[in-house]
Formats: sequence, C-alpha cells, structure tokens
Amino acid sequence: DLVAGFYDKNLKHYAKGKLLDLGCGQVPLFAAYRDLVTDNICADWVNTRHKNEHVDLECDLTTTLPFENEEFDTIILSDVLEHIPHPDFLFKEMTRILSIGGKILLNVPFFYCLHERPYDYYRFTEFALQRFVKNSGLKLILLEPIGGTPEIVADIFAKHLQFIPLIGKGLAIIIQYMTKIFVRTSLGKKISKKTSEAFPFGYFLIVEK
Repeated sequence: DLVAGFYDKNLKHYAKGKLLDLGCGQVPLFAAYRDLVTDNICADWVNTRHKNEHVDLECDLTTTLPFENEEFDTIILSDVLEHIPHPDFLFKEMTRILSIGGKILLNVPFFYCLHERPYDYYRFTEFALQRFVKNSGLKLILLEPIGGTPEIVADIFAKHLQFIPLIGKGLAIIIQYMTKIFVRTSLGKKISKKTSEAFPFGYFLIVEK
C-alpha cells in the first residue's frame, strides 16, 4: 500500500506517451497508469518468479535492452534495481531509451527481507540513488523515503507471524492494518516521517532526461 500510494499520487502528474513497465512482475501498477498513457510495454526477465500472461516481452535486464534510443516517454522500475548486479549499466540503458523530457519513476526497498533469492544483491541509500542519477546525466525531480520505523517493525512482525499455524496470517494482517491506521494519525505521521530519515523502509524516485 505504501508503494502503491506513491505511484498513484505521482503517475497522474508524470506518466505520458509510451510507457515501459520494466521488471513488471504481475503488473500491479497497470490500473494506475493505463488511462494516462497512449501505449505501454510490460517487460520482465526470465529469472522472475512472477511469470504471468501480462508480460509483453521477456528480456535480460542486466544487458543491453532491446529497445530503440528515446523510444519511451515514461519508464517504471518498481522493486527491481536491487536485483540488478550492475545497476549503473541499467541506469544508462534506461537513459538511452528514454525520450527527451521523459520521466523514470522507481522505488527500491531498504529495510526489507531478502527476496527473489538468489537474485537479491543490494540495498541503496539515498546517496547511492543520487549518484546513479548524476552519473547518468539525468535531472532529479523527487527523492523521498517510503515509511520509517513503524512500517519496518510492522513488516518484520507480519513476515514472522505469518508462519504460525492457523492464526499466523490473520495476525499478520491485523498488525499491518493497525500500523496503517496508526501512521495516519498525527503522532504516527510524525514518528514515521522523522524516523524515515535514518531508518527508511524504502525510497521513491522520479528523474527526468
């Protein structure tokens, strides 16, 4: 919900033209951008565990992407960069296929469990993300932490509780729901925002070519 909220808020302002959903998985953001763009391609690599009928193209995200220069006006890279062994190269490839004035919207986890093993390589700080942007010659539009300590603690508890027989999944849902309600209060918002500076659950980034 945290990640989806950031995309829902920003896609309506920045998504346009031809969109590439890179590393799309089960295409969870499709409903959020389908009416904002003129065309879209959903691409994913063969190593993903989220194979589905919505993928238009399978390609290796660690090598040269099979797209023309400046082909896309919008690129989405959601929960993907941590799985790329050479992220600098992917940033340069995204820059190559992005049109002038085009936008890249991406998010990465930070305090988060290992996933998609063994293809989980990195956790990026805000400073590493800024470095990727600068080295690719892109312009930084937005860089914000996603959640803080309350969200991290809830996520850890939920992921452990779910393995308790019979009641685990229910308890995990309750923990997440209670945390969602808490961070909507004035105190919860303050704690989440303050702690996100040193303990970010993840990051959301928008850049322009």
